[in-house]
Amino acid sequence: MGRINEGPGDSDRDIQETDAMRARVAWYYFIGGLTQQEIARKFEITRTRVNRIVGQLRAEGSVRTEIKLPLVGCIELESKLESRFGLRSARVVPYLEDGNEQQRVIGETAGELLDSLLDEGTRLGVGWGRTLAAALPRISPRNQSTGWVATLMGGMTQGLGTTTFELATAFAKVLGAECFYLAVPIYLPTADSRLLLEGHYGIADVLARIKQHMDIAFVSCGDMSQRSQLVGTRVVSEHLDSLLSAGAVGDLLGLFIDENGRPVKHVLNERLMALDLEDLRGVHQSILASGGVHKMPIIRAVLRAGYVKHLVTDERCADLLLRSV
Repeated sequence: MGRINEGPGDSDRDIQETDAMRARVAWYYFIGGLTQQEIARKFEITRTRVNRIVGQLRAEGSVRTEIKLPLVGCIELESKLESRFGLRSARVVPYLEDGNEQQRVIGETAGELLDSLLDEGTRLGVGWGRTLAAALPRISPRNQSTGWVATLMGGMTQGLGTTTFELATAFAKVLGAECFYLAVPIYLPTADSRLLLEGHYGIADVLARIKQHMDIAFVSCGDMSQRSQLVGTRVVSEHLDSLLSAGAVGDLLGLFIDENGRPVKHVLNERLMALDLEDLRGVHQSILASGGVHKMPIIRAVLRAGYVKHLVTDERCADLLLRSV
């Protein structure tokens, strides 16, 4: 982005662009964690100008715990995504080159959205992953004496605070709610063993809760590259070639789907213990928090199939989603 004229006699368009620049500087400095020098290089402006903008924002009170200036480009993408995919809402955050920081910001923004939807007695279903874990600090502590939190899928045998069991427990603790678990591996040894365990009274109770009574589903999705935590597991990596041959572009709640959101024919899908995606489609409120260019195909598949009602992603991924057929 080139330099923006800030001199006397600016047109209305120049003033609007200046406000957009101020908003982006604010976002990258106060939320994205970039230094003033890094921001100056990013937008091809002087560090002095960045320093002046930051000082003005502080003096004006434009930055407290949130940025009051609109990120015009992101807002435009949000509106287009809502229209294109029939979403109730879309939230788009600026692009960050650091993938971990991008996940964090998407997760935090998704947490703010989730927090705004939570009421007394809310029954929440939770997926897994680093992006969802980043949402936790944005959830206001509550005492949900009549609500509950439940896992939407079976779990892994190890984790670093991002498995569905760990996340559901953490959300339940913040909300002061009871927690229920699909306390089985995400992929059972055989399709018959999955059917058998679905009849177990404890598992059947949790499945009935999330299928029939859940108010909000909070999920992410994974692509087919080695960046995916699920692809990195032994059970999936051993089947990676056959999943790709079957047309899988990624997974949602552990179910591998094709470019149009249809489950692919594969043994892992037959062995999966998770909420059925048709049931997810019927949940009153559902949030997909996911971003990155590498995830565009799986995010697009989820949106094409109408599995979720809210999306939180980054601007580069959003732009690709809108450009794709």
